[in-house]
Amino acid sequence: MMDKIDELLTRGVENIIPNKEELEKVLRSGKKLNVYFGIDPTATHIHVGNATHIRRLATFVELGHHVTFLIGDFTALIGDTSDKDNERPVLTSEQIRENFRDFKKQAEKLLDFSKVDLHFNSEWLSKLNIADVIKISQHFSAGDFVGRELIKKRLADAKKVGLHELLYPVLQGYDSYHLDTDIQIGGTDQTFNMQAGRVLQRDLRNKESFVIAAGFLEGTDGRKMSKSWGNAIWLDDSPDDMFGKVMSIRDELVIRYFTLSTNLPINKVGEFEKRLNDGENPMNLKKELAWQIVSELHSPVLADRAWEQFENTFQKGNTESAEMEEISLKKLRSKSVADALLEAKMVSSKSEAKRLLEQKAIERDGQVLMADDEITSGVYKIGKKKFLKIK
Repeated sequence: MMDKIDELLTRGVENIIPNKEELEKVLRSGKKLNVYFGIDPTATHIHVGNATHIRRLATFVELGHHVTFLIGDFTALIGDTSDKDNERPVLTSEQIRENFRDFKKQAEKLLDFSKVDLHFNSEWLSKLNIADVIKISQHFSAGDFVGRELIKKRLADAKKVGLHELLYPVLQGYDSYHLDTDIQIGGTDQTFNMQAGRVLQRDLRNKESFVIAAGFLEGTDGRKMSKSWGNAIWLDDSPDDMFGKVMSIRDELVIRYFTLSTNLPINKVGEFEKRLNDGENPMNLKKELAWQIVSELHSPVLADRAWEQFENTFQKGNTESAEMEEISLKKLRSKSVADALLEAKMVSSKSEAKRLLEQKAIERDGQVLMADDEITSGVYKIGKKKFLKIK
């Protein structure tokens, strides 16, 4: 049976640098380690995919390690472009701190901030002078930076790559050095930046450190979670919305969601996987998954109510002469809700769709839609008795 350390090293983990065996040896030595996770507070919402890192931090706290939650208020002034095709917008200090207040309120559902050290990296980065930055930069190669795929693509497309962007991994690396980090946690898109921390620890302290790079949890439609695609499940969603969104995920993602977005023991997740492999209806497992997620992020009582609400709205409504159609998202040419519903023949005209939207009579997974919302996968309720499942 897996213990906490086994789960830390495998659950949702894509890569461990330099290797899993060395890190496991250190973790089982009983030594108290410095663990660091940083965010650039450029957004105010956390989705269940982001939350996998926060859950991992909570486990390190439980195991007695020293955990630092770092807000990159100084590096956010540069903007990390690890997963972006263009330069990121620069935020003011006031925007950054306001964003983090919202972020922390959501993260507290999974992490007790009284048990971690909370820092802003402006505490030390703002004190570096130009000579300090030059000395630190000597440990890195500009060729490594421009050799990254997204940077190469931007250069090939004649898009601007700001000179300041080269400093981002350098400064993030200094964060790790300043905190004397043993373990850095982040997504696979942060591997290059986290490696910078290992370089400085090795060069300046002759110390080996580790990187745990986690994979991404797909959105409800199978693509990467994104606000613009409307496929994310947010930690501040209402219980009903959260439950409904989970019910709309693709069947093949059920076990992955159990693994990455709940605190259930991995052996329990294995039981769900066996039930699925034995041919049980995925709908049953999704309800238990939705209940578990809502229970952990809200409460068991609200999870019970959300389950009942979902069944009353969609399943019982469906059996009581409701009209349920199914269509693939890929087959829809239209992006707007009104156009897509007309294309799916769920409304007789675009004006009818607009009227229903104005009357707040169109819902997706229990959430009322607005005229400017885009079509995504989910269960749509149009009026009182029409239902459309887009998958």
